[in-house]
Amino acid sequence: MRLVPRGRGLRDPNMRDRLYELLEHDPLAYSIGSRFIQIVIGVIVLNVVAMVLASVPELDAQFGVIFSSVSIFCVIVFALEYLARLWTVAGHTPRKGSALADRLGYLISALGIIDLMAFLPAAVVLVTGRHATLAALGVLPFFKLVRYSPAMRSLLAAVHAERRALIGCIVILTGAVLTFASLLYAIERDVQPDKLGTIPQAMWWAIVTLGTVGYGDVVPVTALGKIISVFTIISGFAMIALPVAIISTAFAEEVKRRDFVVTWGMLARVPLFSHLGAAEIADIMRLLRARTVEQGEILVRRGDAASSMYFITAGEVEIALPSQHVRLADGTFFGEIALLHKTKRTGTVTATRKTRLLVLDAQDFHALIARMPTLAAHVHRTAKARLEETGGDLAPAELAQAEREGSDR
Repeated sequence: MRLVPRGRGLRDPNMRDRLYELLEHDPLAYSIGSRFIQIVIGVIVLNVVAMVLASVPELDAQFGVIFSSVSIFCVIVFALEYLARLWTVAGHTPRKGSALADRLGYLISALGIIDLMAFLPAAVVLVTGRHATLAALGVLPFFKLVRYSPAMRSLLAAVHAERRALIGCIVILTGAVLTFASLLYAIERDVQPDKLGTIPQAMWWAIVTLGTVGYGDVVPVTALGKIISVFTIISGFAMIALPVAIISTAFAEEVKRRDFVVTWGMLARVPLFSHLGAAEIADIMRLLRARTVEQGEILVRRGDAASSMYFITAGEVEIALPSQHVRLADGTFFGEIALLHKTKRTGTVTATRKTRLLVLDAQDFHALIARMPTLAAHVHRTAKARLEETGGDLAPAELAQAEREGSDR
């Protein structure tokens, strides 16, 4: 038996990996990592709310000490999180570099800069005592939600993917602003020299008009100027629709791509599909749909019509049979017996904790086992073994009735 010196745990190389998993890994909502992420999100919300309320003089006069305490607490939390990420990122990047290179990569990355800006400016302002500036900087931690929000990250990825097209839209918009501003300047400069006497003044009018905002502070008074305004407004609709269409299409594609990756990862956890090739897995993915059930939620009830087969990718369920309870965890599947024998459910299935599933509908199930003999053989063997292990618990009367109904057809 080897003794470990006191304090050795602080230098445990696995400690960094465990902390990295805590910061980055989130397999399910009941995990420790997810609870930590929920705490960080709560601190972000608390910080932003406190800074917004601190900008109200009446509230600041009454609760100023509380707002300052919240700010100090949030700065400490964000600073500790930043240092923890900086320490744990070494060895957890795709590139094969040194620990220093990994940490420098995090420092200059977009997420690293966001993490730094979440606390550093506020910390400087707290030291200098400029409270008004602190309130203005209080919204910076909001951008940390980019790390924890798949939707925000997908949107940013969509904008990045279509950056060339969006830059093209900006170029077109700039050309339209210059064109309409120059036209209105030439027409209205002598009529309204105080408002449209220069092209930069006319550009303000063009930007407001193309954006269909219409502040009304600068309007043409000549007939020709009003005609130019009509064409400017019509062009503004196209200027707005073009980038919106580009971003919305790219965002939809990014969401589909993310769902594809997530489903692929879930399939990889199911041993039943481990021997299949990429083409076969892609074929199966089109048939499966993801579903998440909460702890204590009943998935199917005994006596229900069998409409689906379920694959557990993360979590655990309990099948309540007449004389025993069976628990199934990650990588297992259930519901195949009722589908194979075309009978009703023989047990009630309840999630013992939050569980992620892949659902295969009955029609797709029969089509799948018909064209994949190896897969069908494995499902049949599993079903037969379960019938033998549970004895009379899987409602032989119902199975016999299903067989009689099948022979009558």
